[in-house]
Amino acid sequence: MLLEVIALAYTQAAYEAAKKYRDKNIKRVPLDMQLTEYAALKMAADAAGEKVNQYIKTAIRQRMEGDAASPTNR
Repeated sequence: MLLEVIALAYTQAAYEAAKKYRDKNIKRVPLDMQLTEYAALKMAADAAGEKVNQYIKTAIRQRMEGDAASPTNR
């Protein structure tokens, strides 16, 4: 019984710590797309061995690096 209470308290504390971190450090960016576009995105992410979220983040990062390096986009 005591072990269950400790586990529950830890779980609640962990949840609250994670929520506090997310609230302070994470910005959600919703993305709407056509189902056919998502299917193509999912296939590309799978082919790259990545989750869709990571695939999108990598693509954005690469685009930002390319834009920053291009003198015509400054």
